[in-house]
Amino acid sequence: MTITEGPGMIALLGSGETAPSSGVVYDRLTARAEAPLQVSILETPAGFQPNSERVAGKVAEFLGVRLQNLRPEIALLPARAHDTAHSPDDPATTEAMLHSDLIFLGPGSPTYAARQLAGSLAWRRLQARHRRGAAVVTASAATIAVGALALPVYEIYKVGADLHWQPGLNLLAPYGLSIVFVPHWNNAEGGAELDTSHCYMGQARYERLLAMLPAGQTVVGVDEHTGLVLDLAGGRAEVLGRGGVTIVRDGAARHYPRKERFALGELGPFQMIDLREGIAPEVWAETESRPREEPTKPEAPAEVLSLVEERQGARARRDWADADRLRDQIAAAGWQVKDTPQGPVVEPA
Repeated sequence: MTITEGPGMIALLGSGETAPSSGVVYDRLTARAEAPLQVSILETPAGFQPNSERVAGKVAEFLGVRLQNLRPEIALLPARAHDTAHSPDDPATTEAMLHSDLIFLGPGSPTYAARQLAGSLAWRRLQARHRRGAAVVTASAATIAVGALALPVYEIYKVGADLHWQPGLNLLAPYGLSIVFVPHWNNAEGGAELDTSHCYMGQARYERLLAMLPAGQTVVGVDEHTGLVLDLAGGRAEVLGRGGVTIVRDGAARHYPRKERFALGELGPFQMIDLREGIAPEVWAETESRPREEPTKPEAPAEVLSLVEERQGARARRDWADADRLRDQIAAAGWQVKDTPQGPVVEPA
């Protein structure tokens, strides 16, 4: 099934993709969904790690419980690296994405994710499926990677590289939005000794990085355990979770607390597009939603239908005691009767 017509929602998490605080984000994305929910989890952001399957598996376990009412069917897609058996360009590796209702990308390295996915079949399929209604969820590293420019967190914070930006996947560019996403905006792991806010950069380094951005570039900071949900079809955004979102644009910063809603125009010159624009025809065709198969309703056995007929006769005679007795017999056989203006409907109890 498809969650919505037109482009699906996009949820950008600052952190905590498997924390209870993020549950409200997944609930928002699937509020109108029907079972079974088709979910794809891309391993790409952590594809350089030997345990990338386990990283994605933890997300799968969380979603399996959180969305259990939708009976999710979850596929882990090991699109880890080019020129390997698990390449983002291998059609079989991301086949499950073709009909997904929700696509997730999470922790790892933002620059690695952007480098492996840029121009790949996996990325083209994700864009097409999203425009056909699938929701997209990014967390931490993936939130950085889908922006116009990607912050090289590990390179700067762990390796000591000079401050710089690298190309991002620019997911929102077709909609007129050029945004740099900075998760872990309010991180405080460094305590009193080290400022680790602004995704471990700290205020001083962040200000220098900000000065390196092109004129007019929008920056969106997402607090930890917080999600910014973009409803492209409705032209609005919503802040969910524990914290807030900070939008830096034209030299001014504005903070939006949890549960706040605002127009997507606050992020830049948002525009809706022809959803096929920029999508290869063969990719567009292969990501079409499969028609839903309506579940077949079991038929009541003849003896139960006979009791239903007798009960209808008792009701016509206004013999309510006999009608109740027959209803109890029907229930004892494992069926229930619903009285409607068109007549009785028999269903499994």
